[in-house]
Amino acid sequence: MTLQAPAASRTVATGVSAAFGTFGELLQGVLPERDGDFLVTLPVARWAMARFELDPDADALAVRPAHKKKALRLTGMIMADAARPAGGLLTIDSTLPEGKGLASSSADLVATARAVANALGEPMPPRRIETYLARIEPTDGVLYPSVVAFHHRSVRLRARLGSLPSMAVVSVDEGGSVDTVAFNALPKPFTAADKRRYAHLLDRITTAVARRDLAEVGRVATASARMNQVLRHKWSLEPLIGICEEIGGLGVVVGHSGTALGILLDTAAPDCHTKLTAAAQRCQELTGNVTVYRTLSFH
Repeated sequence: MTLQAPAASRTVATGVSAAFGTFGELLQGVLPERDGDFLVTLPVARWAMARFELDPDADALAVRPAHKKKALRLTGMIMADAARPAGGLLTIDSTLPEGKGLASSSADLVATARAVANALGEPMPPRRIETYLARIEPTDGVLYPSVVAFHHRSVRLRARLGSLPSMAVVSVDEGGSVDTVAFNALPKPFTAADKRRYAHLLDRITTAVARRDLAEVGRVATASARMNQVLRHKWSLEPLIGICEEIGGLGVVVGHSGTALGILLDTAAPDCHTKLTAAAQRCQELTGNVTVYRTLSFH
C-alpha cells in the first residue's frame, strides 16, 4: 500500500487597508491658473475597506462586489507594474453611499491600492497612488489625513491645510446619483471674475483651517455651494441655508458633483444637541430623509 503525501497548502498573501470618505467639499471650483480645477476636502468618519488575497496558483483577478470595476482595473495595473503573474480576490466593504458626492469611488481606489501593495510587499506612497488614479478618474484627496486643497482632475495635491475641530453634518439627499467622470467632463461656465473669487475663497478657507475658525469655514462652504448652482443645481439648497440660519448652524456644505447637502454644526458647542435635533426635524420635513455624519480631526 502506497501512502501519498498531503498536498502542500497554498501560500496566499493577504493585504488589508481602509480609506475615509468626505462629505462633499468645503470648496470646489476653478482658479485663474492653468490646471485650475480644485477642491478642498471635508473628511468624515465613513470608510471603504479593502482586502486583497493574492493567489499565486490563480491566473485571474476578481472583485466583490462585482460592480467595483475601477478597483479591479487598479489592482491589475499594480500587479502588472510589480511583474507578479498571479491572480487574487479583492473584496471591498464600504459605508459610503455611491453617487452622492461622498468620495466613495476615491475611497475604494485608495484603500485598494494600499491593500494590494500590502499583499505584494510593495511601497505605495501617495504620489504613486495619484499616478495610478490619474489614469482612471478624477479623484478626491482622501490619500492624506488632513483637510487638503487638491487638484482632482489631474489628481495632484496642492496643499495640506491642516485639521479642524469635529463637526456634525446634518445631511439630506435629493435622490438619484451622479457619475463623477461625466460631471467633470462638463464645460465649466465660470468667468474670469468667478475664478478670481474662487482664489479669494481658497485664501479664506486656508486661513480659516489654520485658525480652526469653524464659523468662517461654514461661510466659505455656503458661498461655494451657491456658486456651484450653475453647474449642478440643487433645489433644496436655499431652503437648507434658511434652516441653517434659523437654528444657528455654521453653514451648508454640498457634494458639488453629487446629491448630498448638509448643515454644519460645532459639536463642542453646548447647544449642539439642541441645534442638531432642530436641524434634523426641519430637514426631515424638507426632504423626507436625514443622515448625521461626523467629520474627522487629525493629530
